[in-house]
Amino acid sequence: MDSVTQIALGAAVGEAALGHRVGWRAATWGGICGLLPDLDVLWPFADPVAAFTWHRGYSHSLAALILATPIIAWAAVRVHPDTRAYRRGWLLLVFLALVTHPLLDCFTVYGTQVLLPFSDIPVGWSTIFIIDPAFSVPVIFGVLSARVLRRTPSLGRRLNGAGLAIGVAWLAFTVGAKAHVDRVAADSLPVGVTRYLTTPAPFNAILWRVVAMTEDGRYAEGYHSLLDAEPRVAFVWRPDGHDLLDPLRLERQVARLVWFSRGFFAARELASGEILLSDLRMGLEDRFVFSFVVGRRVGDAVEPVPAFRRPDLPVPPGIWGAIWERILDRSPHPACLLTC
Repeated sequence: MDSVTQIALGAAVGEAALGHRVGWRAATWGGICGLLPDLDVLWPFADPVAAFTWHRGYSHSLAALILATPIIAWAAVRVHPDTRAYRRGWLLLVFLALVTHPLLDCFTVYGTQVLLPFSDIPVGWSTIFIIDPAFSVPVIFGVLSARVLRRTPSLGRRLNGAGLAIGVAWLAFTVGAKAHVDRVAADSLPVGVTRYLTTPAPFNAILWRVVAMTEDGRYAEGYHSLLDAEPRVAFVWRPDGHDLLDPLRLERQVARLVWFSRGFFAARELASGEILLSDLRMGLEDRFVFSFVVGRRVGDAVEPVPAFRRPDLPVPPGIWGAIWERILDRSPHPACLLTC
């Protein structure tokens, strides 16, 4: 999830765990702990692919965060010596604020390598978009209420708890929504599909995107709204371009991107002759959020280049209106958000 949400979640958890004992300091330390795992973006990774695939790595590992808990709790008591009587409370606060960060990230499509060092497979349940106001707003409102309503602290604590409860309820709703969309997608896909995923469209969990890979060199993309009149998904089919990567498969960066994508990737040759590898799990056709140039055509051959991320393209005009129309099942293009 986005860093603002993670800070708010950590602060809300800190307020719930120890705010009634140590006041504003609980929310402050909770917010700090909620942000800490994302500070791995400051680490000087060797290259753009390493930065992309190792984000949410060891800094999000449950084992590493458990080991860090007593150190950070000790630091909190050291900074606030008048709270020594609440050492156990500080341990609980730090632990909850730290581990709720990667657990929330597990609900997104890219997931989190929470099992390091025992397993580097990202855990991703893909039930919530990386920014979802339905989760973030109640949590932010709750923790701000707890801090603003200092003259009526019991009301502030109740509002903070209510914000957390609404956030958890929304997560539960997204799990149920995904189970429904998974069934609709499975019933809509033809024979020959080797894998598929469902993931929420931006900023909501009512409209869902479906991506499917086939064994004959194609991939499909379609959308399903929980408000659709019929339980089916219309698909647009495109070539996956995997053959373009045949000369590059043994390159370390290419292999890492293919592994990280969990098989949901496509390649295409740009007009410049550059070979673009795109992770299909987030974005739109030609505007996938994570696309890397990994090769270049030289004559009839494709040669590797040091991989670099293609700059983000502008947001297509009309995209937000198209999302809204598709949510309401009024889109003229049920298989895609804009033109196919």
